[in-house]
Amino acid sequence: MKSINERIVDLDWPSIRQELHDKGFAIVKNVLTKEECDNLIATYNKKDTYRKTIKMERYRFGLGEYKYFSYPLPQIIVELRESVYTQIVPVANAWMQELRLDKRFPLTHHELKDICRDHEQTKPTVLILKYGEGGFNTLHQDLYGEIYFPMQMVFMLDQIDEDYKGGEFVITEQIPRAQSKANVLKPLRGEMVVFTTNFRPVKGSAAYYRVNMKHGVSPVHSGNRHSLGIIFHDALS
Repeated sequence: MKSINERIVDLDWPSIRQELHDKGFAIVKNVLTKEECDNLIATYNKKDTYRKTIKMERYRFGLGEYKYFSYPLPQIIVELRESVYTQIVPVANAWMQELRLDKRFPLTHHELKDICRDHEQTKPTVLILKYGEGGFNTLHQDLYGEIYFPMQMVFMLDQIDEDYKGGEFVITEQIPRAQSKANVLKPLRGEMVVFTTNFRPVKGSAAYYRVNMKHGVSPVHSGNRHSLGIIFHDALS
C-alpha cells in the first residue's frame, strides 16, 4: 500500500485543478482506504485527541456534533493537509489574480501556518463530524480569522446508502443579481471533496466576477454519518 503522500502525488492533479477552478469543487475518488476511514472514526471517543467539542443545535448550526483536533495532529491528517495544499495553492493564487485581489498564498503549508501564527491564529481547525438520524449542517463558511485559505476539503468516512441515507453534501452559489444555485454531492467512503471556502471567480463578458459560496449537509434519514473536515488555516480560538 502506498503512503498518503504517494497517493496524493499520483492523483490526476491537472484535471482536479481545472475542475476546482471551473466549478469551485472537485470530488476525488479512492483517497482513503476503508481501514483508514474506520481508524479515524475510532478516534472519535478519544478525549485527549480533541481541544473542543461543539453541539451544533446549541449554536443553531444544525443538529449533530463535531470535534476539533488538538495539536499535534494525527500523522495521516498532517500528510493530507500538507500534500494537498501544495497541489491546490496554484488555483488559489490564480483566483486572487483573476479577481484582482492583492493577496497571494505561500507555496507550502508550513509557511501558511507561520502567517496564521503571526496573526495569533494558532488553534487547529481540523475536525471530525458526526450526524445521526435527522442530523444536518446549515449553510456556512469556515473562515476563523483574518487569515484564511480559500479552499478546504472533506473526507467521507462512512458509506452513503449503506451506513447512512440522506446526508448529502450541499454547496450553494450566490450569483450576483440572480437566484442561488445548489450543488448536491454524494461522495463515497474514502473520497475527498476539495471545495472553495467562501467564493470563486467566474468569467463574465468583460472580466472575472466573484460568486459567493457556502456549504452544508442535508438531513440524514437513517444511520450515522462521519466525515473529516480539513481546513488549512488555523483559528484564533
